[in-house]
Amino acid sequence: MSQTTTLDFNMPEAPRAISLLEFNRRIKGLLYDQQVMGVWVTAETSDVQVRRGHCYLELLQKDEKTGQTVAKIGAVIWASTFMRVGAKFYSVTQQQLGNGMKVMVLVSANFHEQYGLKVMINDISPEFTLGDMARRRQEIIDRLTREGHIDENKELAFPQVPQRVAVISSAGAAGYGDFMNQLAGNPYGIKYYPCLFAAMMQGSKTVPSVIDALERIEKHQELFDCVVIIRGGGSTTDLNWFDDYNLALKVAQCPLPVITGIGHERDTTVLDYVAAKPVKTPTAAAEFLIQCGINALSRLNEMSNTIVSAVKDAIARSNEQLSYLASSVPMLARHILEKSALGLQRYIEAIPLQVTGRITAERGRLERDVDAIKSAIAQAMLKEQMRMKNLDDKVTLLSPRNTLKRGYSLTMCNGHIITDAIQLHAGDSITTHFGNGKTTSIVNQ
Repeated sequence: MSQTTTLDFNMPEAPRAISLLEFNRRIKGLLYDQQVMGVWVTAETSDVQVRRGHCYLELLQKDEKTGQTVAKIGAVIWASTFMRVGAKFYSVTQQQLGNGMKVMVLVSANFHEQYGLKVMINDISPEFTLGDMARRRQEIIDRLTREGHIDENKELAFPQVPQRVAVISSAGAAGYGDFMNQLAGNPYGIKYYPCLFAAMMQGSKTVPSVIDALERIEKHQELFDCVVIIRGGGSTTDLNWFDDYNLALKVAQCPLPVITGIGHERDTTVLDYVAAKPVKTPTAAAEFLIQCGINALSRLNEMSNTIVSAVKDAIARSNEQLSYLASSVPMLARHILEKSALGLQRYIEAIPLQVTGRITAERGRLERDVDAIKSAIAQAMLKEQMRMKNLDDKVTLLSPRNTLKRGYSLTMCNGHIITDAIQLHAGDSITTHFGNGKTTSIVNQ
């Protein structure tokens, strides 16, 4: 049995398709709109990379409350533009364009059929970034003020002569070398005892490294008078690491007064607002410590001069008093002799009466003591007589003679008392004692 195949010529036609290239071209055509061309946009930078003179990066927008990214797009600054824009940005902010910066950029949408959507950055407003940095710094300062930490370290009592200094710095930094040379070479001969707590003073490890150094100092705070945090000059980017809330809070709550000498004359960080004594440079920090020593020496000199003057005045007054006393000595001596003679006479007259009274009192006390001794002797003798009588009664009661008188006998052999018949042998001569005599016997068996 054969089967017949029937074809359905009424099936719908397949949709007409275009190529991906054509589709991308249509998207590109749609992007030529003034709304996405030459627009100033605020965003945060991420994944900044410079390759062959071109700057590739991503622009982000984050939710202010959660910090989650709500918008993101790739961007590029072509080399010809980046030379101009990068130089302008550095001249104002003193830092290179990097990650995590708030920027305002002039962008235009660009869609390439092969590489997809990207925005081109044609200009940048460095003043916006600089303002954002200042804003963030001010936000940290305002928060520390609200929480009551901004003056916490300033309120600590600063030692008059801070010589034992805990130093937080990079060991090989030029600023640290300048600080040490300044202290050691002070012309006043003041001795300082700095101890380095090495820390990273540049890059992302700055904050945890400096906090760790502060915590190590706190463990031995009794060994130091103050803390000095120093770092030589650098770009604004390098110093931005010191604009950190957690680090500023640690400095504010440090149990020792903190001196900060970070950057150049023009630089100011959040740490300068919370430190007990902010100075401009590491050298200035050393000069401050030396000046404290100079002030202490000055006070010592003033005190020394005051003491010398007081001693001179005291000596002068003493000399005057001594002269007056010297002229009064003969008269005073005569008066004292006369007074002493009268007193001596009274003592001489009182001696016989005192002696007689004392003898009478002592004689009475002696008689009482003699009576007491006689009474004690009589009582002791009576007590001993009674004790001897008791002992005599016991001896009489326990005497062997009294025992024999009661009908008992005592047998002895060769001078030994016989207590058991087994001690005797035939032929032994034994003596038997009775209450009124004794007898001798020979043992037969």
